Amino acid sequence: MRIEAQGIAKRYRREWIVRNVQLELQPGNAYAVTGPNGAGKSTLLRLLSGHLTPSKGSLVFWEDEKAVPIGEAYRQLSYAAPYVELIEELTLREALRFHTQFQPFVHSLQAGDLLDLLAFPRAENKQIRHFSSGMKQRLKLALALCSDTSVVLLDEPTTNLDRQGVDWYLRLIERFGAGRLLIVASNVEEDYGFCQHHIDIMQYKRG
Repeated sequence: MRIEAQGIAKRYRREWIVRNVQLELQPGNAYAVTGPNGAGKSTLLRLLSGHLTPSKGSLVFWEDEKAVPIGEAYRQLSYAAPYVELIEELTLREALRFHTQFQPFVHSLQAGDLLDLLAFPRAENKQIRHFSSGMKQRLKLALALCSDTSVVLLDEPTTNLDRQGVDWYLRLIERFGAGRLLIVASNVEEDYGFCQHHIDIMQYKRG
């Protein structure tokens, strides 16, 4: 799937968060959205995913040179971010099964394969609310990158991860990121070192 931002902008009350965003994001490429904290990286990701409606401009999703309605594009999008909540009353196994009701896993992976990938000893029947912050972040990343989608958006992907967790994330990218449109928002270079293209959020702070 290709994403085309045609002069999109977002305003909250009187403040413009981003303005005149002109982008064409191609499948099979990885893009890093960089810039200072609070400058609008997360807002841009939400706009590009269709989670936020632009105050100006338009966002178009393309597949096989045909425009895809935003209401249908979500089927091809997966998203992980610190502010995206998990259903904490579910156990890990229940959460994986619940996820597959809406989005299958790539390469015909099953819930058991994700359990092996996450490598959480004795956690499959544990409620997610009892997980550490690092375990929750790993689960969010696994659900996003292992979903059978053509577009993956990651906001600050290594938040709450220790060194071992960061290495695990990079292996996950290497294994499941190829051939997809990846968009990573972060100030941590290790989060997006594999990205071929960089988008400086500051260029969209002016009219």
